[in-house]
Amino acid sequence: MSQLSLLIELQSVHDNLRVIQRDLSDFPPDLATLDCELKNLARKLDETGRALGSARTQQASLTLNLASAQKLEELSKAAVKETKQKLQFTAAIRELDDRQRQKAAVARPLKELEARIEALAQATLEMETRQVQAKAQFDELEAIFLAEHENQVTAQRVLLARQAELHALLDTGTIRNFDRLLSQRQGRAVVVIDNGACGGCRTRLRTPFLAQLREAKSLVCESCQRIIYDPALLP
Repeated sequence: MSQLSLLIELQSVHDNLRVIQRDLSDFPPDLATLDCELKNLARKLDETGRALGSARTQQASLTLNLASAQKLEELSKAAVKETKQKLQFTAAIRELDDRQRQKAAVARPLKELEARIEALAQATLEMETRQVQAKAQFDELEAIFLAEHENQVTAQRVLLARQAELHALLDTGTIRNFDRLLSQRQGRAVVVIDNGACGGCRTRLRTPFLAQLREAKSLVCESCQRIIYDPALLP
Protein backbone atom coordinates (compact mmCIF):
# COMPACT_ATOMS: atom_id res chain seq x y z
CA MET A 1 0.00 0.00 0.00
CA SER A 2 1.15 3.55 -0.73
CA GLN A 3 1.73 6.01 2.09
CA LEU A 4 -1.36 7.95 0.99
CA SER A 5 -3.51 4.80 1.14
CA LEU A 6 -2.19 4.07 4.62
CA LEU A 7 -2.98 7.61 5.79
CA ILE A 8 -6.48 7.48 4.30
CA GLU A 9 -7.18 4.24 6.13
CA LEU A 10 -5.64 5.61 9.32
CA GLN A 11 -8.00 8.60 9.12
CA SER A 12 -10.94 6.24 8.61
CA VAL A 13 -9.87 4.15 11.61
CA HIS A 14 -9.58 7.29 13.71
CA ASP A 15 -13.04 8.49 12.62
CA ASN A 16 -14.64 5.15 13.50
CA LEU A 17 -12.86 4.99 16.85
CA ARG A 18 -14.07 8.48 17.67
CA VAL A 19 -17.69 7.49 16.96
CA ILE A 20 -17.38 4.34 19.08
CA GLN A 21 -15.67 6.22 21.91
CA ARG A 22 -18.45 8.81 21.89
CA ASP A 23 -21.07 6.07 22.12
CA LEU A 24 -19.20 4.22 24.87
CA SER A 25 -18.85 7.48 26.81
CA ASP A 26 -22.57 8.18 26.66
CA PHE A 27 -23.25 6.65 30.06
CA PRO A 28 -26.71 6.13 31.57
CA PRO A 29 -27.54 8.59 34.42
CA ASP A 30 -26.36 6.44 37.35
CA LEU A 31 -23.05 5.63 35.66
CA ALA A 32 -22.60 9.23 34.50
CA THR A 33 -23.13 10.45 38.07
CA LEU A 34 -20.43 8.12 39.39
CA ASP A 35 -18.08 9.09 36.56
CA CYS A 36 -18.56 12.77 37.41
CA GLU A 37 -18.01 12.08 41.12
CA LEU A 38 -14.80 10.15 40.42
CA LYS A 39 -13.44 12.98 38.29
CA ASN A 40 -14.30 15.53 40.98
CA LEU A 41 -12.68 13.35 43.65
CA ALA A 42 -9.53 13.00 41.56
CA ARG A 43 -9.38 16.78 41.09
CA LYS A 44 -9.97 17.48 44.79
CA LEU A 45 -7.42 14.86 45.84
CA ASP A 46 -4.87 16.46 43.55
CA GLU A 47 -5.59 19.91 45.02
CA THR A 48 -5.52 18.59 48.59
CA GLY A 49 -2.31 16.67 47.90
CA ARG A 50 -0.58 19.81 46.66
CA ALA A 51 -1.89 21.81 49.64
CA LEU A 52 -0.70 19.09 52.02
CA GLY A 53 2.73 18.99 50.41
CA SER A 54 3.07 22.77 50.68
CA ALA A 55 1.91 22.73 54.31
CA ARG A 56 4.40 20.01 55.23
CA THR A 57 7.21 21.99 53.62
CA GLN A 58 6.21 25.01 55.72
CA GLN A 59 5.97 22.76 58.78
CA ALA A 60 9.52 21.54 58.29
CA SER A 61 10.78 25.11 58.02
CA LEU A 62 8.84 26.31 61.07
CA THR A 63 9.99 23.28 63.08
CA LEU A 64 13.61 24.20 62.41
CA ASN A 65 12.89 27.81 63.35
CA LEU A 66 11.22 26.67 66.58
CA ALA A 67 14.17 24.44 67.48
CA SER A 68 16.50 27.37 66.92
CA ALA A 69 14.29 29.69 69.01
CA GLN A 70 14.15 27.11 71.84
CA LYS A 71 17.91 26.79 71.82
CA LEU A 72 18.32 30.56 72.11
CA GLU A 73 15.73 30.61 74.91
CA GLU A 74 17.66 27.93 76.83
CA LEU A 75 20.86 29.91 76.45
CA SER A 76 19.10 33.01 77.79
CA LYS A 77 17.74 31.03 80.75
CA ALA A 78 21.23 29.78 81.54
CA ALA A 79 22.56 33.32 81.32
CA VAL A 80 19.92 34.52 83.82
CA LYS A 81 20.93 31.80 86.31
CA GLU A 82 24.62 32.58 85.98
CA THR A 83 24.28 36.38 86.25
CA LYS A 84 25.06 37.82 89.69
CA GLN A 85 25.16 41.57 89.14
CA LYS A 86 21.85 43.41 89.20
CA LEU A 87 22.45 45.40 86.00
CA GLN A 88 23.50 42.35 84.03
CA PHE A 89 20.61 40.36 85.53
CA THR A 90 18.08 42.93 84.28
CA ALA A 91 19.58 42.80 80.77
CA ALA A 92 19.55 39.00 80.83
CA ILE A 93 15.87 38.95 81.87
CA ARG A 94 15.04 41.37 79.07
CA GLU A 95 16.85 39.18 76.58
CA LEU A 96 15.03 36.09 77.88
CA ASP A 97 11.69 37.85 77.40
CA ASP A 98 12.67 38.66 73.82
CA ARG A 99 13.66 35.04 73.18
CA GLN A 100 10.39 33.75 74.60
CA ARG A 101 8.39 36.14 72.42
CA GLN A 102 10.36 34.98 69.40
CA LYS A 103 9.64 31.37 70.26
CA ALA A 104 5.92 32.09 70.72
CA ALA A 105 5.87 33.90 67.36
CA VAL A 106 7.04 30.67 65.71
CA ALA A 107 5.10 28.23 67.92
CA ARG A 108 1.67 29.77 67.24
CA PRO A 109 1.71 29.50 63.41
CA LEU A 110 3.31 26.07 63.69
CA LYS A 111 0.47 24.85 65.90
CA GLU A 112 -2.10 26.30 63.48
CA LEU A 113 -0.28 24.68 60.57
CA GLU A 114 -0.22 21.30 62.31
CA ALA A 115 -3.99 21.54 62.83
CA ARG A 116 -4.42 22.36 59.12
CA ILE A 117 -2.22 19.42 58.13
CA GLU A 118 -4.28 17.10 60.31
CA ALA A 119 -7.51 18.40 58.71
CA LEU A 120 -6.09 17.99 55.19
CA ALA A 121 -4.88 14.47 55.98
CA GLN A 122 -8.30 13.54 57.37
CA ALA A 123 -10.04 15.01 54.30
CA THR A 124 -7.67 13.05 52.07
CA LEU A 125 -8.44 9.81 53.90
CA GLU A 126 -12.18 10.38 53.60
CA MET A 127 -11.97 11.20 49.88
CA GLU A 128 -9.74 8.19 49.18
CA THR A 129 -12.21 5.94 51.01
CA ARG A 130 -15.09 7.32 48.98
CA GLN A 131 -13.03 7.04 45.80
CA VAL A 132 -12.51 3.32 46.36
CA GLN A 133 -16.23 2.83 46.99
CA ALA A 134 -17.30 4.88 43.97
CA LYS A 135 -14.77 3.13 41.73
CA ALA A 136 -16.11 -0.28 42.75
CA GLN A 137 -19.67 0.85 42.00
CA PHE A 138 -18.57 2.41 38.71
CA ASP A 139 -16.69 -0.72 37.60
CA GLU A 140 -19.70 -2.90 38.35
CA LEU A 141 -22.11 -0.71 36.39
CA GLU A 142 -19.61 -0.13 33.59
CA ALA A 143 -19.19 -3.90 33.11
CA ILE A 144 -22.95 -4.18 32.61
CA PHE A 145 -22.93 -1.19 30.25
CA LEU A 146 -20.06 -2.58 28.15
CA ALA A 147 -21.73 -6.00 27.99
CA GLU A 148 -24.76 -4.28 26.49
CA HIS A 149 -22.47 -2.68 23.90
CA GLU A 150 -20.41 -5.77 23.16
CA ASN A 151 -20.39 -5.21 19.39
CA GLN A 152 -18.90 -1.75 19.76
CA VAL A 153 -16.33 -2.98 22.28
CA THR A 154 -15.27 -5.71 19.85
CA ALA A 155 -15.14 -3.25 16.96
CA GLN A 156 -13.04 -0.88 19.06
CA ARG A 157 -10.59 -3.68 19.83
CA VAL A 158 -10.27 -4.57 16.13
CA LEU A 159 -9.81 -0.92 15.12
CA LEU A 160 -7.14 -0.32 17.76
CA ALA A 161 -5.24 -3.37 16.50
CA ARG A 162 -5.46 -2.09 12.92
CA GLN A 163 -4.36 1.37 14.06
CA ALA A 164 -1.23 -0.18 15.60
CA GLU A 165 -0.55 -2.08 12.36
CA LEU A 166 -0.82 1.11 10.31
CA HIS A 167 1.48 2.96 12.68
CA ALA A 168 4.06 0.20 12.20
CA LEU A 169 3.91 0.71 8.42
CA LEU A 170 4.46 4.49 8.58
CA ASP A 171 7.57 6.35 9.64
CA THR A 172 7.68 8.26 12.93
CA GLY A 173 7.72 11.69 11.31
CA THR A 174 4.58 10.97 9.27
CA ILE A 175 2.72 9.67 12.33
CA ARG A 176 3.81 12.69 14.38
CA ASN A 177 2.55 15.06 11.68
CA PHE A 178 -0.72 13.10 11.36
CA ASP A 179 -1.32 13.23 15.12
CA ARG A 180 -0.52 16.94 15.20
CA LEU A 181 -3.09 17.61 12.47
CA LEU A 182 -5.68 15.51 14.31
CA SER A 183 -5.13 17.62 17.41
CA GLN A 184 -5.13 20.99 15.66
CA ARG A 185 -7.78 20.36 12.97
CA GLN A 186 -10.78 18.92 14.82
CA GLY A 187 -9.75 15.31 14.26
CA ARG A 188 -9.44 15.59 10.47
CA ALA A 189 -5.89 15.20 9.16
CA VAL A 190 -6.64 13.69 5.71
CA VAL A 191 -9.49 15.10 3.59
CA VAL A 192 -10.73 14.83 0.01
CA ILE A 193 -11.00 17.61 -2.53
CA ASP A 194 -14.64 18.61 -2.75
CA ASN A 195 -15.62 20.45 -5.93
CA GLY A 196 -12.24 22.15 -6.23
CA ALA A 197 -12.04 23.07 -2.55
CA CYS A 198 -10.28 21.60 0.48
CA GLY A 199 -12.67 19.22 2.21
CA GLY A 200 -11.41 20.45 5.57
CA CYS A 201 -11.29 24.26 5.53
CA ARG A 202 -13.37 24.77 2.32
CA THR A 203 -10.69 27.00 0.80
CA ARG A 204 -10.87 27.15 -3.00
CA LEU A 205 -7.76 25.52 -4.47
CA ARG A 206 -5.73 27.33 -7.13
CA THR A 207 -5.64 25.83 -10.63
CA PRO A 208 -1.81 25.37 -10.60
CA PHE A 209 -2.17 23.61 -7.27
CA LEU A 210 -4.78 21.23 -8.68
CA ALA A 211 -2.53 20.53 -11.65
CA GLN A 212 0.33 19.72 -9.31
CA LEU A 213 -1.97 17.42 -7.36
CA ARG A 214 -2.59 15.31 -10.47
CA GLU A 215 1.10 14.47 -10.48
CA ALA A 216 1.68 14.11 -6.74
CA LYS A 217 -1.65 12.36 -5.90
CA SER A 218 -1.69 14.14 -2.52
CA LEU A 219 -0.51 17.52 -1.25
CA VAL A 220 -0.85 19.73 1.79
CA CYS A 221 -3.59 22.37 1.77
CA GLU A 222 -2.01 25.81 1.53
CA SER A 223 -4.55 27.17 4.00
CA CYS A 224 -5.10 24.57 6.75
CA GLN A 225 -2.09 22.27 6.15
CA ARG A 226 -4.27 19.16 6.02
CA ILE A 227 -3.29 16.32 3.70
CA ILE A 228 -5.64 16.51 0.71
CA TYR A 229 -6.24 14.13 -2.17
CA ASP A 230 -8.61 13.55 -5.07
CA PRO A 231 -10.25 10.09 -4.93
CA ALA A 232 -10.60 10.16 -8.72
CA LEU A 233 -6.82 10.14 -9.07
CA LEU A 234 -6.29 7.07 -6.90
CA PRO A 235 -5.62 3.74 -8.64
